[in-house]
Amino acid sequence: MFPIRDQNPSRQVPYVTYALIAANVLAFFSHWPLLVSDAELQRVYLEYAMFPVLITHGEHLYTLFTSMFMHGSFMHIAGNMLFLYIFGDNMEEQFGRGRYLLFYLASGLAAAVFQIAAEPFSSVPMVGASGAIAGVMGGYLLLFPKARVDILLILIIIWRVITVPAWLMLGLWFTFQLFGGLGTPTDEGGVAYWAHIGGFVAGIALTWPLWRRKGGRRFWDRQIGLRSIQRDYTWHRTQVPRVRRR
Repeated sequence: MFPIRDQNPSRQVPYVTYALIAANVLAFFSHWPLLVSDAELQRVYLEYAMFPVLITHGEHLYTLFTSMFMHGSFMHIAGNMLFLYIFGDNMEEQFGRGRYLLFYLASGLAAAVFQIAAEPFSSVPMVGASGAIAGVMGGYLLLFPKARVDILLILIIIWRVITVPAWLMLGLWFTFQLFGGLGTPTDEGGVAYWAHIGGFVAGIALTWPLWRRKGGRRFWDRQIGLRSIQRDYTWHRTQVPRVRRR
């Protein structure tokens, strides 16, 4: 189950989201050639990746932020940037560009803190933007639970695109992270489940005041009405007859 797009268009160009995607891509390709050399890659990780044991001892605190822009493989960054592209534009529109950037960084910081709390003396480095993006997804769940999300469903040899409400897709994603975090030893490498969980929860908490200011449940009703108007407008445009010019 993999999201490919949402049916929730924003009314402005998401410049900050695009800038974050560009920053992550540039950071990845700046060290991507080093992935073929374990020694060089280890040097980069020691400098910019987040090691819980070092943070616990008050060292390399800047890596709480630099680690957000590092990725371990092409598939790692491709998946993260797709999620950010799908859900980031609507969050940027609701927060405003400056506050959205602060929200993104704060979610990433909260994700790192959760992972450190789960394994405070781990020497396994953590890299990736998924904690911050999980915050974007958590905020999206609060603001747009009934938005429609197209997901790619893969069943062995059958590939099919289906549409589900955001609350179902994001709820299932969070459930998988929770079971993964509870079932995976904290001293092993792999997926930083607790960073995902922490970022998601932080995203909901940071978005809560905005949701309240916008009217809470009434904001959900307005979004449903707006999407109905957009669908009707799109349908009527398709019904305009062709004419010949002379």
